[in-house]
Amino acid sequence: MIAVIGQALVDLVAAPDGTLAAKPGGGPYNTARTIGRLGGRASFLGRLSDDAFGRLLRAGLAESGVTLGLPGLTCAPTTLAIASISVGSASQGSASQGGASQGGADEGSAEYRFYLAGTSAADVEYADLAAAIPGDVAAVYVGDLALLIEPSGTSVERLLLAGAYATDAPLVLIDPNCRPSAVPDRDGYLARLARLFGRADIVKASAEDLAYIYPGRTPAEAARALLAAGPALVLVTDGPRAARAFLAGSPDGPAREVIAAIPPVTVVDTIGAGDAFGGAFLTWWTRESLTRADLANPDLVAPALRAAAEVASLTCTRPGADPPRLSDVPWPPR
Repeated sequence: MIAVIGQALVDLVAAPDGTLAAKPGGGPYNTARTIGRLGGRASFLGRLSDDAFGRLLRAGLAESGVTLGLPGLTCAPTTLAIASISVGSASQGSASQGGASQGGADEGSAEYRFYLAGTSAADVEYADLAAAIPGDVAAVYVGDLALLIEPSGTSVERLLLAGAYATDAPLVLIDPNCRPSAVPDRDGYLARLARLFGRADIVKASAEDLAYIYPGRTPAEAARALLAAGPALVLVTDGPRAARAFLAGSPDGPAREVIAAIPPVTVVDTIGAGDAFGGAFLTWWTRESLTRADLANPDLVAPALRAAAEVASLTCTRPGADPPRLSDVPWPPR
């Protein structure tokens, strides 16, 4: 079982003519749906509202085979994001960056404005999370707005650092999916990320995330700095450019690197692509019964990285966060 902790929200996707389409979204929510659609077992630990948008989000989880780990609904309204999609000439390529972008030149990338105050996503307490972690959890995926809104952020940090699990400590993947426009205190946010990176086994970050966390450094330099903070593996996505995995080297040696090309596709938009990338990597890893120790093996990381790139690219061919199903993915049989 993979526990996915974080926010669900509704993306109001703005068309060029100004009309809005409501789409289920939120980075962790998209990740959970990816895992479920790829045949993995996922429990979503995020708070949903009892309003109409909350019903839409619950239906999306059920349709993807995902269990709602926090069953209690809140009367707070559903968290919203307004997504504006970049337009231009038709492009061949893929973007595997985060489920949201702060803007950019890549065709189909999304710029977001969030409506967070007093909404459902923040309404998560530590006791709720600790009680909801499945007893057979193998991996935990955490990220996005859940790390910076309150009380969710404090609750998630306490859970990860306290290690309140019924079983041996699960594999932990953290995806910061940084949202600069939503960060009220940059220094405090970065300090929290630093503490959580020390507990992470895997960090998945886009080139944009790394530029925000480590300004002035190249993605490779930033990834190596992340490895020094504690994770065994750092996954780096960079739009249509190759995805890279940085593995911790020997104590006296440099970090090792694995590269996977992003399959070319016709991009509709990139919403949810990075979320699908992280979900696909964890689904592959747990499906193959791989462990924390296996993160040091580039021969095992490479096929998981390729699988994640394939799933992210397919997500870009669909409007909104609509990850593919196992039948759509050219993965080899078990």
